[in-house]
Amino acid sequence: MLRFLLHYGTHFIFPVLIGLIFFKNNQKRVILILLAGILIDVDHVFATPIFDPHRCSINFHPLHSYWAIGIYAMGLLFKRSRIIAIGLLIHVLADLVDCSLI
Repeated sequence: MLRFLLHYGTHFIFPVLIGLIFFKNNQKRVILILLAGILIDVDHVFATPIFDPHRCSINFHPLHSYWAIGIYAMGLLFKRSRIIAIGLLIHVLADLVDCSLI
């Protein structure tokens, strides 16, 4: 239960808090973009089984690979991609929390 709460809490609470605290002018837009980071889970459909509670997503799925994470981190360097990059990195952080509790 703790693993579930930490994993999904990170997925959904962090984006809302970051949007509310750091992006006062465009809170709703930023929160929606940050929450959209969960869309990288689309790569789970290529795995068998699609969901395995004992599998770490980090470096298993293509959009969760170290290469992809590096690209997400590079997105922080550019103003136009920064919010998207933050959303993707929050997603990776949530999955990393999940992996550490397996």
